[in-house]
Amino acid sequence: MFEKLSYTWSLMVASWDVLKRDKELLFFPLMSLLCCAIVVLSFGIPLWNADFLAPPPRNAETARQVTYYGLLFMLYVCTYAVGIFFNAGVVACAVIRMEGGDPRVEDGLRAAFRRLPQILGWALVSATVGVLLRALEDRSKAVGQIVAAVLGTAWSVMTFLVVPVLVVEKKGPFAAAVESTRLLKRTWGEQLIGNFGFGLLFFFLMLPAFPLFALGFFMHWAFLALAIGYLLVLGLVHSALLAIFQSAVYLYAREGSAPAGFSGGLLSGAMRQR
Repeated sequence: MFEKLSYTWSLMVASWDVLKRDKELLFFPLMSLLCCAIVVLSFGIPLWNADFLAPPPRNAETARQVTYYGLLFMLYVCTYAVGIFFNAGVVACAVIRMEGGDPRVEDGLRAAFRRLPQILGWALVSATVGVLLRALEDRSKAVGQIVAAVLGTAWSVMTFLVVPVLVVEKKGPFAAAVESTRLLKRTWGEQLIGNFGFGLLFFFLMLPAFPLFALGFFMHWAFLALAIGYLLVLGLVHSALLAIFQSAVYLYAREGSAPAGFSGGLLSGAMRQR
């Protein structure tokens, strides 16, 4: 476990080297954040006014339950579509860089727009799964939360490489999910460890923000602004590095050789092909 986490650290450093060469990749998570905020506000304010923010009780009228989960589905579709679109832009640029090119923001946007129907299709699939898991969690607070967490984790791992497949291989949503699962079997476990390692590392990197928040509340608002800015930049970097990591895993799983910027020993040691 610790060996794999050390490999994940090395992969993150290699991903950081890619990001340093193409700092403009941060444009994509920034735009994703802004657009998702607009979407959430556009849904959240009406839902707040209509008292639909909380899930309806189990004995609520059928019409209320259908309305709630229908609106939740629409919110999921919009946010997933935005997130996947801009993530596809990062992946497209990262693949260009790791194949020896010099990507620009326009290249990522162009690739994402070309795959827009497939992105929307995958957003629909993801939103459907998300709403079903949410409904399962709402129906049973104890067992439902555990089952939803297990199924959600399995779904996330199986579909970890869907966006690179959509972008590079130009496959449809369902074919991309099948291909992602097939590639996962070649590199079993590293996607999950990569997610865990990245998340754990960035959790520790978030810790300095907490004393800044305390200073902001008790001393001066400037510390509060600094903490928010720090977390914002950290979140953007985390999103970009994870997309670069996805691209590297995908290229290695597909071609069996390390992409540019990643040593062969690093990826061959981190992932054992089956």
